[in-house]
Amino acid sequence: MNADAFFALADHLNAELHGAEILFSNLANESSDFVRLNRNRVRQAGHVRSTALDLTLIEGSRQVEGGCDLSGDPTEDQVRARRLLMRLRERLGHVPDDPYLSYSSERSESDRRGDARFPPAAESIGELVAAADGMDLVGIWASGDLAEGLASSIGHRHWHASASFNLDWSCYLEADKAVKSAYSGFDWDPATLRAKLAAMREGLHVMSRPARILEPGRYRAYLAPSAVAELMGMLCWGGFDLKSHRTHQTPLLKMARGERSFDPRIGIHEEHDRGLAPRFTSEGFPTPPRVALVEGGRFAECLVDARSGKEYGETVNAASDAPGSLGLDAGTLDTADVPGHLETGLWIGNLWYCNWSDPNDCRVTGMTRFGTYWVEAGEIVAPVKVMRFDDSLYHLLGDRLEDLTRERELLLSAETYDGRSTDSALLPGLLVSGIDLTL
Repeated sequence: MNADAFFALADHLNAELHGAEILFSNLANESSDFVRLNRNRVRQAGHVRSTALDLTLIEGSRQVEGGCDLSGDPTEDQVRARRLLMRLRERLGHVPDDPYLSYSSERSESDRRGDARFPPAAESIGELVAAADGMDLVGIWASGDLAEGLASSIGHRHWHASASFNLDWSCYLEADKAVKSAYSGFDWDPATLRAKLAAMREGLHVMSRPARILEPGRYRAYLAPSAVAELMGMLCWGGFDLKSHRTHQTPLLKMARGERSFDPRIGIHEEHDRGLAPRFTSEGFPTPPRVALVEGGRFAECLVDARSGKEYGETVNAASDAPGSLGLDAGTLDTADVPGHLETGLWIGNLWYCNWSDPNDCRVTGMTRFGTYWVEAGEIVAPVKVMRFDDSLYHLLGDRLEDLTRERELLLSAETYDGRSTDSALLPGLLVSGIDLTL
């Protein structure tokens, strides 16, 4: 469904309203190619085309929500949408007042369409299979167009369209020995893909050596962007939303109080202008291009969604209480120079099973995963047996931080539970003087 068809459907529904009813119509449209690979061969390929309509019917301080799938046929879609509207009207009289009901009462319009350049899925996968010849590769490819629309009886008319690709894969040597990589974005570059596969071949060569078993303790380390993503994911879990701060449940409470801080080079932002997620909320509020969450190592702003904004009297600046387009500022270290600067220590490619071990101290625990190596004299010499770490982000992003890489990697979410996710993170790698391994 394109923008004109959506707005025509919304106008039809608005004409069906009674009295003081207010209607918000939200559309999610997806046209995606999915390919699953195993042993470097295509095992499953398909195309998904879906359109979902969500309606919010409001009268006074009451609201009800509901959704339905659309077929693409205008006549049939009008029938489905009208039936949904009638069911919502039947429910509206039976719900209590909502004290945190919040929506924009000001008319607004926007039309944003992202620019992307990547070949059809078949061509991209053909390049991947050819470049990974001889490797035991398993992974998933997702690409295509996403669109979101908002229309209301108040006068909101917003449309956001984007296109992207996301390749998430691992290459196995044997048993649990594997390396993992990802390549995603808007512009496809075969040279970038080949470089990532070449790095994976080198990693598998190292994996064939006897694994180094480390004793618990503190080790100098480099955390690649994929590992940093896991740490940022923990911060997104209650670190930046207004409600967690006002109820003193945020893991950054000591920072918010001015008792602790990150390194002054740490800047964390919600970058709404990156292009994947829309610049409007489902309630009609526009979002700013950028929200500073941490600036100069100190807490800056909270993310405020519509309901928290109403509850605490703050201006809405996000569609959700968790970042969807997170960015961590770059540093000055060239990625190619990391082994030399690391000298002796750990190269951590990925982390998993992360959780808070002491949220009051912003302390995270988790396991090392694919592509973790021991480095000596600036050279990667051996894989490392899986280890558990337990350390505070006040150290890893604070007093033990030595540098961040100049290059940042764009990592798109591979989640597809309710359609392809628009969440993303733009992250550098971290060089730290120590990370605590516990077992």
